[in-house]
Amino acid sequence: MEDQIRIVASPNPIDPMKCTFEIDRPVFPDRSFFFASKERAAGSPLAEQILAIDGVESILVSHDRIEVAQWSGQDWRVLGKEIGGIIRECLRSDVPPISPNVLENVLPPEQIRHVVQQVLDTQINPMVAQHGGVIHLLDVKDNTVFIEMGGGCQGCAMSKATLKNGVERLIREFVPEVGDILDVTDHASGRNPYYAASES
Repeated sequence: MEDQIRIVASPNPIDPMKCTFEIDRPVFPDRSFFFASKERAAGSPLAEQILAIDGVESILVSHDRIEVAQWSGQDWRVLGKEIGGIIRECLRSDVPPISPNVLENVLPPEQIRHVVQQVLDTQINPMVAQHGGVIHLLDVKDNTVFIEMGGGCQGCAMSKATLKNGVERLIREFVPEVGDILDVTDHASGRNPYYAASES
């Protein structure tokens, strides 16, 4: 019997142009990478094929999760079936779905930390300070960034929208090598690499 690959697609309630696909096995084990263009996807079959779909803008691959962003406004129920088919086909192939070579030119964590901190200091925090908030850079592990929201942002109902629509976009604009950008408050349960790594 052919191995059944289970995928759960969840359209983003904050940004209808994004949808997250959770797979029952690793796609890019314990690593993450953001593909903002077809050029960056070259050599990674999964990213190449998804970005070849008309209307797809970018994808974030993180362990067993893929976040797809589109610009065309297509129905995710239709688009999701096509993406799900690509994921299953790539995982059943003998070729790695994401090339390990994508990480070759990624900046070391200390350099990512330096640039992200500059972006927070000069671009992001002056903006969120107008609403009494502040965003702290907590850590960088590999190319994953961990941030923490404080002040007026802490517990704010709009904090997730702030993170997804503003902070992520600006950080990726200045540091395209960044993979996951995680708010530790939003990741207090489930697969949490930041706190899991801190357990004794």
